[in-house]
Formats: sequence, structure tokens, C-alpha cells
Amino acid sequence: MAPLLLFLLMFCGGIAVALQPSINGRLAEHVGTVTSSCISFAIGTFALLAVVLCGGRGADFRGIAGANWWELTGGLLGAFFVTLTIVVVPRLGTASAMAATIAAQLMTGLVLDHFGLFGFRTIPVDGKRALGVILLLAGAGLVFRR
Repeated sequence: MAPLLLFLLMFCGGIAVALQPSINGRLAEHVGTVTSSCISFAIGTFALLAVVLCGGRGADFRGIAGANWWELTGGLLGAFFVTLTIVVVPRLGTASAMAATIAAQLMTGLVLDHFGLFGFRTIPVDGKRALGVILLLAGAGLVFRR
């Protein structure tokens, strides 16, 4: 896939991530915080299962036996994040919650890239990348309102 198309797809993913906490927060008003998070993950799981089963290659979960334990923690991290946004967004607002999230994601991504963690390629921190993180942190501070 072309890099521009990948960027645009991630941009759309960012829109989805910004919408999700508000939608889940509204659901939480009816069913509670953790139940809302559970419902969100259950619906996502069913949707992904349908994609896997209809994707032409069929479901092949046998490879899980060869995975390291920590490679299975993504769902836990996702559940933590989704539940946290359900709690935070109604109190701080979507923009403040997303500003903190995006700033943390970029800082973490910079560290992961710099050290080539998880076996991915190494992309050293340079002045431009460091300045980008600093400016994003400053922007997140400006968006956060008390």
C-alpha cells in the first residue's frame, strides 16, 4: 500500500479513536463503566471474528501456541485504555483526553523507534522528531482545561 494511503487510513483510525470514548461513555450511562467496556470489546471481537472467518483464508489460531506471553497482552492494554477513556472523557472532555493520549503515544513511539523495541526497525531520535514531541506536549498542555 502507498504511504499516503496508509497515512490516510491511520487518520481515519484517529477519528474512530476520538469518537469511541464518547460513544462508550454514553453507553456507560445505561450499563456502567466496565460493562460498557466489555460490550465494546465483545462487539469488536464478533466483528473481527466475522472478518477472519469471511476473509478467505479462514481462522488459523494455531500460531498462538508459539507466541510469547507478552504478545498476548494487547487485549489487556486495549481494555485498560477503553475503560480509562470511558471514565476520563466525561470529566475532562474528549479533546483533553485525546491530547494526553496522543502525546503519550508519540512519546512512547519515539522511544520504541529509537531502541528498535519489539524487533522493529530502529529509527533514531533526531532534533526534528524531538521537537515534534515537545511541540505536541505543549499543544496537549494548551488543550487541557481545568
